[in-house]
Amino acid sequence: MADRFNKSIYQSWGQPVVDICSLAKNTRLITRIRKKGLVPPDFRERLMLAVIAVYGCRYCSWAHSREALRSGVSGAEITDLLRGSVGNCPQQEVTALLYAQHWAESDANPDPASVQTLVETYGSEKAAAINVVLRMIRVGNLMGNSWDYILYKISRGKWKTLTDA
Repeated sequence: MADRFNKSIYQSWGQPVVDICSLAKNTRLITRIRKKGLVPPDFRERLMLAVIAVYGCRYCSWAHSREALRSGVSGAEITDLLRGSVGNCPQQEVTALLYAQHWAESDANPDPASVQTLVETYGSEKAAAINVVLRMIRVGNLMGNSWDYILYKISRGKWKTLTDA
C-alpha cells in the first residue's frame, strides 16, 4: 500500500508551497491560457489526463474526464490517456502529451532534452503555458491523493483508495 503513495502524494509541506508559488508567479500566463486560448480547452484536458494517468487521483480523473468530454475529447481518447496511451490523440499534440507523462513521472523535473524538444516543437511561450497547465493539474492531483492517504490512515484502512477498491 505505501508503494502506491510514494510518487502520488506530496512528501513534505514544502512541495505544495513550491507548486502554488510557481502558479502565483504565472498568473498572467494562466490568464492567456484561459482567455486567449494559448492552450485550447481540449488540448489542456488531454495534458491533464496524461498527468492524471501517472498520479492517479480519482477526483481529478472524474472531473477532467467530464471536462474533456465537454471540450470535445472522445471517450476513446479519454480511456486511452488514462491508460497512458496517446495513440488516439491529435498528432500535433503527441509530443506535449508524452512530455506531460515524463514530467509527472520525473516529479516535475523533466530532463533538459525533453524541455528543449517541447520548446522546439511549440515555441517558448506555448511550452511555458504547457508547463503551467501541468503544474496546475499536479497541485490538484497530489492534493487529492494526499487527502485520500489521510483518509486511509485515519480510518485504519477502512476507507479504501481507488486502487484498493
